[in-house]
Amino acid sequence: MSLSLADIASAAGGVPVRAPAGTVLFRPDDACKGFIAVRSGCIRVGLSSASGRELVLYRVRPGEICLQTFSCLSEGKAYAAEGISEEAVEAFLLAPQTFDNLLREDPRFLRLVMTSIATRFKDYEQVVEALAFTGLEARLAAALLRLAGSDNVVHVTHEALAAEIGSAREAVSRQLGLLARNGIVSLARGQVEITSRGALSRLTQSGT
Repeated sequence: MSLSLADIASAAGGVPVRAPAGTVLFRPDDACKGFIAVRSGCIRVGLSSASGRELVLYRVRPGEICLQTFSCLSEGKAYAAEGISEEAVEAFLLAPQTFDNLLREDPRFLRLVMTSIATRFKDYEQVVEALAFTGLEARLAAALLRLAGSDNVVHVTHEALAAEIGSAREAVSRQLGLLARNGIVSLARGQVEITSRGALSRLTQSGT
């Protein structure tokens, strides 16, 4: 059985970290305390503008790295984004020097880190491509399909959906209302139920 980033971090003396859902793990201008290897849970990483608009960049799950953290450690700079535990997180925190030593001395760790970095860059490319070339309707439809549980329900506020797709809450609310009137979704407080996955899937292809 192959070792995970969390396994290697634990064996190297990483400090156990536990954070309930909703915990702010880092903010812009915070100093980086070390490399975090997630064993369970999910960290949402995003940006906020001066006007209060938010944009989700990516999520960090087991086996994945936070590109913000890697960049901070590599360049010795502070965070530029915010990281929040979207689900309860269990992880291990490696001191910066231990992280550097593992990169130099453990080929398994280096391979896992570099593979995850490549995946993170693909996430960034998808975010940029969606914002540049995909219309609001298609971005919203794709986000609903991606976030829906097995019961076709997305437990999310309009504000959170807006952050997910890089739009304004008011625009997302208007679009959700249109989808509801067309019988594609059903709206309730704090949730969106998908009533026609087929119609929603077709909207993801609507482009600009």
